[in-house]
Amino acid sequence: MQIHRRKSSRTIGAWLVGIAIAAGVVVCGASQASAEEETTRTGNRVFFRGGFAALNSSRGGELFTNVHGLAGGPSNDDSTGYYIGAGTDLMLTRDAWGLADKVGILGEIGMEYNRFSSQTVANSDTALTGAPFYKTQVTMLTIDVAPKIKFRQGTDFQPWLIPVGLDFHVISPPSNQTNYLDIGAQFGVGGEVRVWKELWLGVDGRYHLASGATNTVNNYGTVGAYVGIGF
Repeated sequence: MQIHRRKSSRTIGAWLVGIAIAAGVVVCGASQASAEEETTRTGNRVFFRGGFAALNSSRGGELFTNVHGLAGGPSNDDSTGYYIGAGTDLMLTRDAWGLADKVGILGEIGMEYNRFSSQTVANSDTALTGAPFYKTQVTMLTIDVAPKIKFRQGTDFQPWLIPVGLDFHVISPPSNQTNYLDIGAQFGVGGEVRVWKELWLGVDGRYHLASGATNTVNNYGTVGAYVGIGF
């Protein structure tokens, strides 16, 4: 009788241990799934961009672009080129702070290099000393901080827009007055598609309106594609 009771106790104990292990596996699995889901739903991105860029007006005929054309040669007046850039999107709220379902508000911090013209032209002392011509590239570096409104949160296609963002520009060569720093605003629209897990492909178009603090017209637009990686 006592032996039978011991066997029953062992059987019950084994069942309890088995149930506890199974419950632990289920809880761990649910926690891991929840963690993975939460990671997927953060909305944070690191992105890499590139495409076509165009100035509103060229910088040909300036002192540092081709010495006002006084020494002859190309005018270095191309106004179209390319851009490459990178940045990050940081999710602030996935439902517009409770005002709109599936509407995310993000903060974008980005950097962009633009090259508009590149020709072998006279430099600033060619006309005076007969110095040789050199290749001079007309470029601009833009750093931006902008709010981004991204729609359809939780889906595989998410369009977005930038209502207005803040730009900081560095132009090269400097202007005729040797100024090279400018500020302005940017406006953008685009969309992205989830390709695999947190790998996204997107397209965007932007327009940059500069203040003209360099005494040059630095307004330009871009259109291109990007790759985003969620984290």
